[in-house]
Amino acid sequence: MRLSNRRLVAIVTAAVAALSLTTTPAGAVTSSADFYDPPATLPSDNGAIIRHAPSEFFLDPVKLLRAPADVERIMYRSTDTHGDAVAVTGTVLTPKTPWYGAGDRPLIAYAPGTQGLGDQCAPSKALAAGGEYEGPFIAGLLARGYAVVVTDYEGLGTPGVHTYVNRKAEGHAVLDSIRAAQQLPGVPADGPVAIAGYSQGGGASAAAAELQPSYAPELDLKGAYAGAVPADLAAVGRSLDGAYAVGFLMFAVASVNYAYPEPRITDVLNDRGKALEAQVENECTVESIVNHAFTRTTDLTVDGRSIGEYLAEEPYASVVEEQRIGTLEPEVPMYVVHSALDDIVPYEQGRTMARNWCDEGATVQFDTLAVPTHVGGAVAGYPAAFAWLEGRFAGKAAPDNCGEF
Repeated sequence: MRLSNRRLVAIVTAAVAALSLTTTPAGAVTSSADFYDPPATLPSDNGAIIRHAPSEFFLDPVKLLRAPADVERIMYRSTDTHGDAVAVTGTVLTPKTPWYGAGDRPLIAYAPGTQGLGDQCAPSKALAAGGEYEGPFIAGLLARGYAVVVTDYEGLGTPGVHTYVNRKAEGHAVLDSIRAAQQLPGVPADGPVAIAGYSQGGGASAAAAELQPSYAPELDLKGAYAGAVPADLAAVGRSLDGAYAVGFLMFAVASVNYAYPEPRITDVLNDRGKALEAQVENECTVESIVNHAFTRTTDLTVDGRSIGEYLAEEPYASVVEEQRIGTLEPEVPMYVVHSALDDIVPYEQGRTMARNWCDEGATVQFDTLAVPTHVGGAVAGYPAAFAWLEGRFAGKAAPDNCGEF
């Protein structure tokens, strides 16, 4: 049976809303607003904590299910796309129960998936409000005894536009969140760490693993889980155009315009396109899906060409190429999952990334999922991701199926 566009939007919105209330629910309480305002002068070391304060993590918006962890909201120094200092916020969660495994308690740097661009969408705010759709996975990590740090990325909560799917900015934010977390009580200063994420978070996890040898070589990184990685933004953009999640493509346009102002990508937009781009800068995930589903970018540009066509040409093509993941060999084992039926991030470009890593000599386990939709792939990947991470901290040999996919 063929679904109408309106019916598909309703189904997708309901599915995402069931997992996420990314707009801050009524009555949500966060710390004082000035927590997210950086000081005029930042510390000199990447990962240095600027400030921290007690916070909360609820698994539901009614706040009946409190996660059994000590929670601290943090602001720390990181670096942006161009290597300039930037303040980033996040959340550190430490289980209240002792660690019964061998050695020090492990730390997982969790890279969040698409939250939106508005400051109200920051994961640190959503966790405290009981509205973070990835809360169940994070709670699963805590239940296994791991400490967890969740970055907000550049520009979510803090000043500026969130640099959505920007390889360097996100990778740096993830790696520096580890450095910051290791300065807090309850998290070993030099203990074992791993990285995990899905979708946007899968890209951030993969980028962090690629950048770690040069950016944060001191970390005892055991491996990284990366699900549904948007490794080739050109391919992802073509997939999103005219689809229910086309707002995510506009998130990327806003990100490019902020991180690379010189090409002036917004100059290709007509009045409707400029208004939509300004609107998404203040939207969270569900809002974007509801407000912009099935919009075609040919209706948003001055000359009627798609944004994808523009991004394939200079001066924009080189900016898009800078975001490609799979060109650097991770020095740690990688676990990659991707649904062949993913409706947001094309499967083939994710597999190509994993194959490139194999060609470079990396240890890679790539699993193809056969569940429908992008959201379905996230949920289906949970059990294997938990098992894979457990194996890395147990010191087991990492699986590798290079040459078989």
